[in-house]
Amino acid sequence: MINIYRKTALIEGISYLILLFIAMPLKYIFNISEAVKYFGWIHGVLFLVFMVILVATALKYRWSLVRVIIYIIGSVLPFVPFILDKKLKEEYSQS
Repeated sequence: MINIYRKTALIEGISYLILLFIAMPLKYIFNISEAVKYFGWIHGVLFLVFMVILVATALKYRWSLVRVIIYIIGSVLPFVPFILDKKLKEEYSQS
C-alpha cells in the first residue's frame, strides 16, 4: 500500500508542477486557456485519487492525524511531495 501511495503522490505532484509551470504560463502569457482547462481537470482527478489513497494508507499504517495533515498541506506546495516521498522511502525501506 505504501508503494501505491508513493506513486500516486509523485504523479499528483508532477501534475501540479505541470499545471503551475506549464499550463498557467500558457494561459496567462500566451492566452491559451485550454492548457489550464485540461491539465486542471487531470490534476483535480489525480488529487481526489491521491486523497482517497492517503486516507487508506493512513488507516492501514495508523498514521497520526498530524502526519496526514502534513501530507495534505505538502501536496499543495510545489516540490514538497518529492521531499516527503524521499522520507517515506527511507522510513519504509527499513521495515
